[in-house]
Amino acid sequence: MPLLGCIADDFTGATDLAAMLVAHGMTTVQVIGVPQGPLPEADAVVVALKSRTAPVTHAIAESLAACEALLAGGAKQIFFKYCSTFDSTDEGNIGPVADALMKRLQAGFAIACPAFPATGRSIYQGHLFVGQALLSESGMENHPLTPMKDPNLVRVLSRQTEAGVGLVPFSVVHEGESAIRRAFNQLRDSGRRYAITDAILDEHLHAIGAACAEHALVTGGSGIAMGLPQNFRNQGLLPEREHADALPEAKGAMAVVVGSCSRATMGQIGLARDHVPVLELDVLATPDAKALAAKARDWAQDKLSDQRPIVIVGSAMAEKVAALQQKLGREAAGALVEETLASIAADLVQRGVRRLVVAGGETSGAVVQRLGITSLRIGPQIDPGVPWTYAEPAGLHLALKSGNFGARDFFLKAFQS
Repeated sequence: MPLLGCIADDFTGATDLAAMLVAHGMTTVQVIGVPQGPLPEADAVVVALKSRTAPVTHAIAESLAACEALLAGGAKQIFFKYCSTFDSTDEGNIGPVADALMKRLQAGFAIACPAFPATGRSIYQGHLFVGQALLSESGMENHPLTPMKDPNLVRVLSRQTEAGVGLVPFSVVHEGESAIRRAFNQLRDSGRRYAITDAILDEHLHAIGAACAEHALVTGGSGIAMGLPQNFRNQGLLPEREHADALPEAKGAMAVVVGSCSRATMGQIGLARDHVPVLELDVLATPDAKALAAKARDWAQDKLSDQRPIVIVGSAMAEKVAALQQKLGREAAGALVEETLASIAADLVQRGVRRLVVAGGETSGAVVQRLGITSLRIGPQIDPGVPWTYAEPAGLHLALKSGNFGARDFFLKAFQS
């Protein structure tokens, strides 16, 4: 019976969250899509949805269905996880989904905290920073699906919900758990239903998490999850655990497929070119998934190895992505990349790849669905927010990387651990 039931709006975000929970002593299983039967045995179950850019009504329906499955399985608290860059449009889906979950849980009040200092995401005076840059100047303003042009999260969330949104500022958060609880109560009493919470350091996230111990609903990025396991220990529900991240030994051929055009991923591709075989597909010149997959299959024929990875890229710089979207339309362009890389990944696995990295949230969802994977055991982190996972019975080690995550050498060191 899980203690914590989690709903993630994309696949890489789900593994990011699961890694955080495992690192803080909760055995965790990631389920792909709304659970259709009994939940797996684990302290936490993370339901990975592909709802971040789905139509709002679809995102709400899937999230509520996941919530019902988690509650039926015994979850004592629900966590709605979204990206640490608050990826959404002015219409949603963060606000509408949170509203629906709040109503179902009769919660009345919830936090919204995407901060994740280990990956450079911090919130100060309600403004989200990526490293030293405001969100709106971090490259996320050019995201092809969810451009983030406003770094003020109070304003962003207020445009997505009719519920009042307030701020728990740094000066309060820095005082610790008791001060945060008082601020929550004051906001609730004033009619606010959401609180954006400042956070710059991990200690702030621990204090915020402790202050949420009695909340039916918590929303945020994976960073805030570091403060939740201790709440269950304090209640005598969660034992101290060692080796919550143990996985079978990794063996077999290695590969990376890339569908992200983020700055971080572009840098990772650039470094990989100097060390391993890299194929960069020109999706704009050949907008045909079957033809692109065939090219990748022929190229990889004599390069698969258990000594070094190969890298196959279906993304491009933001300008080229924009040109593809103009040519095909935004949804069709995204579907083309996803279909291409999902086909390539399936072919690689069929030909013996057993260690696979997938870069990009939408691409990860497409790949996992194509491979027919229904659950993942969560293992050790490669970089903050990106763990190795293990899919049974395929015997496949899989790392699902958010486009913005990972050090520049990620595609190389992932296979050295």
